[in-house]
Amino acid sequence: MAARPFTARSFLIRWLVAVGLVLATFNTTRFSFYRWVGDVEAGNWPLKLVVGLVLVMLYIVYLRATWLSIGPIGVGLVLAFFGAVIWLMIHWGLLDPGQAKVMTYVVLIVIATVMAVGISWSHIRRRVTGQADADIVGD
Repeated sequence: MAARPFTARSFLIRWLVAVGLVLATFNTTRFSFYRWVGDVEAGNWPLKLVVGLVLVMLYIVYLRATWLSIGPIGVGLVLAFFGAVIWLMIHWGLLDPGQAKVMTYVVLIVIATVMAVGISWSHIRRRVTGQADADIVGD
């Protein structure tokens, strides 16, 4: 079976899943896992546990893939790049650091983008350089 080519749509899907994961975990509205679990009087703890475990499993997939594909230096570089872009946007007056809700969403989108870049990096690298990555597998 031939592998599907990696496209901008492939990256967009990975990014949307990462954004959904991050925003489902925490956001400034009352619709997040963080707020839901924080409401101890609401009960429903078995469901909260199941949803929490699903979120943890998805984070493990994304964060492990990110760490293995771009490593700590890559994560640092991507974060530094987005930090510089945010600083530039603040400098140009496009972002107001005094607006806590807006800045929270900017940080959440950056986290999701770092995870999407990490989970997509092997595909991006193969498209750009022609070199394929492979995990070491035993016999």
